[in-house]
Amino acid sequence: MTESTKRVRISQWDALLLESLRSLGWSQEELIRRVQQNELPTDGPSDFDYAELATGLATKEPEVFVSAVTDGYQIKYNTIRGIRSWIAVAFGREPELSLEEGGEAVTSELTKAEYDRLGRVLSLGWFIQEVRPTAGETSGLYRIVPASQTN
Repeated sequence: MTESTKRVRISQWDALLLESLRSLGWSQEELIRRVQQNELPTDGPSDFDYAELATGLATKEPEVFVSAVTDGYQIKYNTIRGIRSWIAVAFGREPELSLEEGGEAVTSELTKAEYDRLGRVLSLGWFIQEVRPTAGETSGLYRIVPASQTN
């Protein structure tokens, strides 16, 4: 996918479900097939009900679902808690959540690849601020804040 290619937009919930399934180590093809055939986990460490993805996005908008899996996606609308959850599910780390009015933020260590990926999926109105830059292949510290805090 080139940078100019427009990514499909999916809900924050669908993104969380998709990232949780990715964490199972399935190939893109297997993930698509299992969701489309509703062959999904019903127990285990996750609290997610994957049937929602199978009966929702994958059934109602199959082209969008397949594109989200294979080409990536952008979340339609993020919440501060949703961003924290997405980082936890997608990257397997627990970010810090700040809910102080006017200072809302999610702070997390991110590698360069994770930073780039997060930047592609965040909905409009959110920005990633560098706290401590990435040094080489190691991670840096970043804060994700609403646009209202960048002025």
